Amino acid sequence: MTSQGKSYKAGMALYRFCAAIFFNFGGLRFLRRKYKNDISERLGNVSGVTEGAIWIHAVSVGEVQSASSLIRRIKSKSPMRCVLSTVTATGRDMAYRLLSGTVEKIFYSPFDSKKFVTRALDNIKPAMYISMETELWPEMFAQLKARNIPSFLANGRISEKSFKRLRRTRFFWRGVLDALTKLMVRFNEDREKFIALGVPPEKIFVTGDCKVDALLDRRKVTGPEKWEWLKRDEAPLFVAGSTHQGEDEIVISAFRIVRRKFPGARLIIVPRHPERALMTVASVLPYPELNAELLSRIEADNEKLKTADVIAVDRIGILFDLYAVADAVFIGGSLVEKGGQNPFEPALFGLPAIHGPCMTDFPDTDRMDSMGAAVRVSNDTELARAWEDRLDAGAVSKALRDCDEYFKTLGGAAKRTWNEIEASMNNEE
Repeated sequence: MTSQGKSYKAGMALYRFCAAIFFNFGGLRFLRRKYKNDISERLGNVSGVTEGAIWIHAVSVGEVQSASSLIRRIKSKSPMRCVLSTVTATGRDMAYRLLSGTVEKIFYSPFDSKKFVTRALDNIKPAMYISMETELWPEMFAQLKARNIPSFLANGRISEKSFKRLRRTRFFWRGVLDALTKLMVRFNEDREKFIALGVPPEKIFVTGDCKVDALLDRRKVTGPEKWEWLKRDEAPLFVAGSTHQGEDEIVISAFRIVRRKFPGARLIIVPRHPERALMTVASVLPYPELNAELLSRIEADNEKLKTADVIAVDRIGILFDLYAVADAVFIGGSLVEKGGQNPFEPALFGLPAIHGPCMTDFPDTDRMDSMGAAVRVSNDTELARAWEDRLDAGAVSKALRDCDEYFKTLGGAAKRTWNEIEASMNNEE
């Protein structure tokens, strides 16, 4: 055994030891309280699955969206059945919304402990396993390899923060990733990170972002009708999507600047975490000329809409639909060190994704900037100027063309991903 193999074996033994300590000494009791009715599947008790299905794993909402386009591609080209696991309840809800009737089973993924993974694999008996984006589970990958079940990473990506952490223990993660049959990643920047972790270059394929395919499908059935009632006649409506703590104040300051020219304008802020919505409302309190309300209160009492200048969204799942009715947007997580949020969604509606300097989780944003499908700003003044520029009639037409040209260079990621998986399976035969 090579020194690298010995390092991985030692790391895996330590990983399993720590998992056993956690689950045997209080961890499982804590998780039973946390998940309550959802615990059984997380312990590997998955029923109602026909042997030989493709098991796709997607942790939460974004990953489920990526998986949806891949699953539809699989179903259109293969007779194989698919099952889908998630970790979060919101991911599960999104899976039912997008894929109910398309996949044979939607369930919670087992905890990454030997006992629970073994039980799940014994129950499901998958023909292959596909993990979406950044879901890297050492125990799962190890057992799949031991059972000679092909495993793949699809839409692979690593954030800058995660990359720095994983690189410190590269000796271990090299072995974890070596268990995978192939890695299909979004962009060249993602490929370079996996290579730096020790993955052989010949195992890594750049296939594009499956999430774009999913969003293109979703865009076809999404229009402004549902949320048009939030607009004030012809006054502009701004949407700040997936904001993090520290950004609301900057967005509100930019909005105050824009209102000097467009006094009827309205701002909708969608916090990345809905529980922050009350904090967003509180951020408006220092400005007596602005009135803020929660969306849930406006929906319960439509009279509140008349006076609301700023609306804080206190539920999930509607941001994409809000972009359809917006006149200009801001992408959160980008004026603070959070790696940014999805810039593709507004651009699909011809709205340049106005963002801050921190978009490390979306490396193609630089290309979006160069093509006019995104705009970088650094502060409230620049954001206000970008919003005002966006409202010019000529800018609207140009943005539609620029965004359309950008998306012509994307798409097809799900097809390329499935082609790589099929090629691997054919080679094994």
